[in-house]
Amino acid sequence: MSKVLKNSPNANIDKNVLKRYMDLPICENIVQATYIWIDGTGDNVRCKDRTVEFVPQCPDELPVWNYDGSSTGQAEGSNSDTYMRPRAIYPDPIRRGNHILVMCDTYTFDGNPTETNKRKKFVETLNACKGGDDIWFGIEQEYTLLDMDGRPFGWPTNGFPAPQGPYYCGVGANKVYARDIIEAHYKACLFSGLKICGTNAEVMPSQWEYQIGPCPGVTIGDELWVSRYLLHRIAEDFGIIATLDPKPMVGSWNGAGAHTNVSTTKMRENGGIKEIEAAVAKLSKQHARHIKAYDPRGGEDNKRRLIGRLETSSINDFSSGVANRGVSIRIPRGVADEGKGYFEDRRPASNCDPYSVCEAIVYTICVEGGNSGGKSSCTPRK
Repeated sequence: MSKVLKNSPNANIDKNVLKRYMDLPICENIVQATYIWIDGTGDNVRCKDRTVEFVPQCPDELPVWNYDGSSTGQAEGSNSDTYMRPRAIYPDPIRRGNHILVMCDTYTFDGNPTETNKRKKFVETLNACKGGDDIWFGIEQEYTLLDMDGRPFGWPTNGFPAPQGPYYCGVGANKVYARDIIEAHYKACLFSGLKICGTNAEVMPSQWEYQIGPCPGVTIGDELWVSRYLLHRIAEDFGIIATLDPKPMVGSWNGAGAHTNVSTTKMRENGGIKEIEAAVAKLSKQHARHIKAYDPRGGEDNKRRLIGRLETSSINDFSSGVANRGVSIRIPRGVADEGKGYFEDRRPASNCDPYSVCEAIVYTICVEGGNSGGKSSCTPRK
């Protein structure tokens, strides 16, 4: 038995016992709804379950619910009720049947958004941007698997693996670890209807990546947060920790990011490269504001990662280029050759809030810099 299993209570529970109970039949109109929300850290999710006696078709049909905000860093104990408003629902790949996952945003007792409710501001910015629904996002979520001692899973106890090189997109027991979690997570996301478009082993051993998108508007944030919930929940079953820390290991090891790909309607049309270049020019003037929005602690987490080495740009300077992974904004080679497509913002940290990241981008390239989102008008979102 490996060290991680010895140290993990969850991994040592006999899952066959649970199956006897999970297979018990219940009435078709009884639904277990898992409400998911972002806590006071800005990068952790919490969840709790309730029973509803109907099969909901949209989030507005579900009740607003509350929780103890004093236990999540979002309220004082003397006035702790904090409210969740359902915003998106997805099939639950763990319970299956009619059971659902419910992505919520959060509000204080007086109806104001909590400090970590970045979704509301993103919706407002999208509504201020003509064609906000036509802005597509794709986010490359990198993460690292740890054992119960906080060491990257599979690494030697008192040493380090061989230097980076053979691990990226690697195959083989000496190159990748815990692929079972990645396979389980991939299938679970597909079952839930999330737009997961791929996955791969990353440069540092025990570091992985999956991609969500393309998603229009606010759905990128909803889907990425639910995919993160599933990642943590599935890793829990295996007795392994999935961390979004942007620099879990100091030294010459790659950090973890959430590279964000952005495309407006005009960027996707012939000659769209001019729109891309115009957006990059606008972003270059707001580097400090974007860095503040790109991790939950206003850039402090990214300081450890954006060092100008190991496939990162410097946190202090804005840069851009074609096919260059050491810049702030990368224009893929294929986009430059075809003259249309998207750009990649490589600055967001792996533990960023996607609502905050995408709101900052939309505000800079569309609202502050003039409407360039696309052709269609957008209906107000909730």
